[in-house]
Amino acid sequence: MSKDTTVVRPREITLRFLAEPTDVNFGGKVHGGAVMKWIDQAGYACAVGWSGYYCVTVYIGGIRFYKPIFIGQIVEVKAMVVHTGNSSMHIAIDVSATEPKTGARKRTTRCLIVFVAVDNAGDTVTVPTWTPVDEDDKRFEQYAINMAALRKEQEDELQATEAAPPV
Repeated sequence: MSKDTTVVRPREITLRFLAEPTDVNFGGKVHGGAVMKWIDQAGYACAVGWSGYYCVTVYIGGIRFYKPIFIGQIVEVKAMVVHTGNSSMHIAIDVSATEPKTGARKRTTRCLIVFVAVDNAGDTVTVPTWTPVDEDDKRFEQYAINMAALRKEQEDELQATEAAPPV
């Protein structure tokens, strides 16, 4: 008997759940920290699914909160691989909230998150390469590449200020 060992590497994942009272901030809306936790969880699940390894968050950038999420709304967190490096995966995250009574849906948050795959010793490992298929994929990948270049510039500037003598 032959066993099929084909491994399917999902490029995206969607988490859905209800925003709960424990997620509320002092303003009566879902706390930004809760949203960031959901972003990290969805990104992690996507990165592990793509790489097949334990993954660690190394960067979250360009996070933009557009609209609040209210208790009782259905939250949807979509995570999608948009660029891969040697051991890194750049994942676009899109968060939306739906009012269950009316079906009205709104985008609430977007960002880019980068994970690195590591082995049991904590050393980086090579991840499968993702290749853009269509024009949307190419735009997403170019955005991830541009953001990586900006991160490099910021890191260089930070190192230059750390090396400067105190005033």
